Amino acid sequence: MWSLVTALVVAAGLVGVVLWQHSYAMDEQRVSIRHGGHTLNGVLATPKDSRKRHGLVVYLHGDGPVDATHDDGYKPMWEANAKAGYASLSWDKPGVAGAPGNWLGQSMDDRADEAAAAIAWARARPDIDGDRIGLWGVSQAGWVLPKVAAKTPLSFVIAVSPAINWLQQGRYNLLAELRAEGASAARTNAAIAKSDTTRRLLERHATFEEYVKVMGGDADGMTADRWGFISKNHTADATQDLRALRGVPVLLALAGHDINVDVADTERVYREVLDAGGALTAKRYPDATHSLLKRSIEQSDLKITLTALFSPRSLFADGFLDGQRQFLKDLDRGSIATP
Repeated sequence: MWSLVTALVVAAGLVGVVLWQHSYAMDEQRVSIRHGGHTLNGVLATPKDSRKRHGLVVYLHGDGPVDATHDDGYKPMWEANAKAGYASLSWDKPGVAGAPGNWLGQSMDDRADEAAAAIAWARARPDIDGDRIGLWGVSQAGWVLPKVAAKTPLSFVIAVSPAINWLQQGRYNLLAELRAEGASAARTNAAIAKSDTTRRLLERHATFEEYVKVMGGDADGMTADRWGFISKNHTADATQDLRALRGVPVLLALAGHDINVDVADTERVYREVLDAGGALTAKRYPDATHSLLKRSIEQSDLKITLTALFSPRSLFADGFLDGQRQFLKDLDRGSIATP
């Protein structure tokens, strides 16, 4: 009987720890945003303080079928924003979590239009300070962030692991993964040849059926929707669009172990386009992976699961959450220069 009692006490304690760790210092509410004849299903997280109006961080997802909270993965960041006096807004991608549409049917311009509509919705709210609205975007959102800035005024941008050129990023990612796997020269050459064939098909606007035929009937996980998405977006390049961010305070967060994006190339282009006015802040996180998680944790599924349960804020690279919070606080203090 005592063994049973002990087990129950331990179990109750573990549940209590999980509930405590997933209790965030902010209020959350589901919101609906009308755009293009349909509804964006979103979440608005606001600080628990006495202020009637807050600044706002609008979240733009990376690739994949992502819901508004990214399976609660955004919440530690939202809490950091709340501690700086900022609300956070995010929404389900089309077709995700019951939302209408299909995110694979979107171009980067479509995504920018969506974000601009969300910002217009937020500016109409009495609890949001329309002069303190900015964007947070990761990975694929790097092609969306500057497009939004060209459509509507922004107070700041937080760019996490953004790529510059779609095709160059794809090649970098392919070679980085092959190196990480210790691939042989023969396997590497075969993968490059397949990638080159895919690029030629994209250049001549080949259909999915043509792609499958050229690949010998093996789609290798590619779907018609995914092929359509790549066909629509494979020419994306942020270099020229980044000029829309001149004069906007930008926090560029880069990982030391990013096999998805060539962070050296990203930082070079951001500095060339944006650094002249001094509004760019670049931060490197040596132990981080592409998603700014700690590399030591991301390498183990068990560690990811346990950390997500018992210490979700510890998933992120040391200093990342504090750096984001401090960036927002410095904005309000006027500590970040703008041209």
